[in-house]
Amino acid sequence: MPAMAPFSPLVCVVGFHHARGPEVESWFGVEDGIDPATENEWPLLPFMALSDGAHASTEDFSYFTLRHEAKDDVPATSLFGISCTRQLDSNELINRPAEVTRSTVQKAVVVISDSPHHFGQVREKLSIITTAWFSQRDFTDTDILQKFQESLAKSAKEHDDERDQYFGLSLREMIHEFKHQTLVLFKCCLLQPKMLFFGSHCERLCMMQFSLISLIPGLIRNLQDCADPKFNAYEEHLVMPTSLRTSERSSLLAYMGLPLQIFGTGSLFGPYTPLQQLDMLADHGTKSYIVGSTNSLLLQQKDRYSDILINLDEHTINISSSSLRNSLALSTPDRRFIDFLTATVNDTWDEKNPSRPNTHGYSGSEEFIRLQFEEYLLALLASAKYRVYMQEHKGDDNAILTDYDGDPSSEFNSDWIEAWMRTENYRIFNKITDSHLFDISDAKHPFSGGLSIEDVQRRLAQQVSEMHLDERIQASREVLGKGLAVGQKKVSSAFNNLWADIETMREAQRKRSEEQKAAAAENGTLPAGTKFPKTPDLSQAQASVQAASSRAGAYISSWGSWASEKRKSAWGKPTSPTTPTASPPLHAAEDVRIAAALAPAPEDEKSAPTTAQAVSRDSTTTASPTA
Repeated sequence: MPAMAPFSPLVCVVGFHHARGPEVESWFGVEDGIDPATENEWPLLPFMALSDGAHASTEDFSYFTLRHEAKDDVPATSLFGISCTRQLDSNELINRPAEVTRSTVQKAVVVISDSPHHFGQVREKLSIITTAWFSQRDFTDTDILQKFQESLAKSAKEHDDERDQYFGLSLREMIHEFKHQTLVLFKCCLLQPKMLFFGSHCERLCMMQFSLISLIPGLIRNLQDCADPKFNAYEEHLVMPTSLRTSERSSLLAYMGLPLQIFGTGSLFGPYTPLQQLDMLADHGTKSYIVGSTNSLLLQQKDRYSDILINLDEHTINISSSSLRNSLALSTPDRRFIDFLTATVNDTWDEKNPSRPNTHGYSGSEEFIRLQFEEYLLALLASAKYRVYMQEHKGDDNAILTDYDGDPSSEFNSDWIEAWMRTENYRIFNKITDSHLFDISDAKHPFSGGLSIEDVQRRLAQQVSEMHLDERIQASREVLGKGLAVGQKKVSSAFNNLWADIETMREAQRKRSEEQKAAAAENGTLPAGTKFPKTPDLSQAQASVQAASSRAGAYISSWGSWASEKRKSAWGKPTSPTTPTASPPLHAAEDVRIAAALAPAPEDEKSAPTTAQAVSRDSTTTASPTA
């Protein structure tokens, strides 16, 4: 591919006007009187820089793509933007302009570059510069922004090395959060459907997409066609490799057809895509894309704008197409592969520093995960080539290699392989690669093999873990404990209120009795028949309860004596069929007498039967149990 003239990074400021909405206020790195937004037809640049919902955060970042029009000998290509949005209270401004009518001023500092591979460093510098500029509280002083643009231009010339510089969401975090769905999303990218990412946090939304496409080796540096579905410069200038140096990783990857160009003709990449850009998504020429949005209005039209919706807020993936759902089903070796990575990440997880293993070793690191996916992809490409080779030599037993048993590509899911072979990136790959790639890389799944007991056990353990039983049981215990505590408190409160009411009643009766006595003493006479209300005697009530308990015990004891005698005399001997066994029926009269025995005696009764008398009476009753 011919070398293009270097693009000097640009810096601009986007503000929100209370009447006109988002607009570009100033440019840095261009000649006076030149407006790049007008020359390149970037009417949506302000909306891309100020994302929906950015006002809810102290600081937020947005990543987007722009089309750079052809100029002189430079063909049209894609540019990449990153913006840092902050806000400031209007009352804190030193020089408050007349057009500032709102209580808050919101602005974004934007950097536009020709490649996103160094955005990890740019992001840190941009955050510092934007914070410092807002700290001045005077937006007319832009000297710090001018120097920032000059430093970016100088750095782009001096440090444009070939070393890959990855940025985005940590792969460890992505696998820890999405588990086996990480491999589903990776394979989905290669099928080139319409992928829509949704999330309320713009930077996280964009980082997820960049992390995903970075798993395709070399793609970050070859995104020149991603801003417009009409671009196809990568394929037009692509040359088939004729040599291979296995000792050089870059030579090996190029010979194997990498990167797989998923953003060619008919494809679009928009990490953050505003609603104003929906027309391009719905255009007939747009066949596939990977885009992100923070506006929930898109969720209402997800079937129109997406084949697969990834909701980062709810951690859900919704596949609307049944054929795509079948293609994205993971095979047993696929599950074994991603389960291995998930277990490795979880075993080395560090909450304080998620992007780094707690062992500080290689296993589970970012580079470890990236190379595992690279090995997976190389095996996939070799297996696909061997599948084509088998189809071309069908019926020729001499052409079939004994190293492979059947079709090794089936271990990647045959439905997925067939769907991938219909994509644009496969067409380009197949056109510029050798037919015998399986001689270079082993055409075999890294975790090949049938379903085993270990797979079933691991799958069950993972499903049980995903159910979070421990957390649910703990939550149930907490709810039950709280319920018991509340119930105990209510019962205790009810008893306390009851005793308080009793005490209040007793006190009122006592006072009334004393008042009547005092009144009688003053008059010196007492009307005949005057009775003072008695103060409730709790000791007498307790005695009555004890007497009732004693009578009940005596009755039960006499009943037990009668049953014992019958057991010795009649029940212990064989009974004649004609002689009915005696049974102790309780007649109505007995029920009345028993109830009377158990009832407490009235207070005004001059003499109550003693416990001995109750026992004697009950014994007499039970002596003749039959009528």
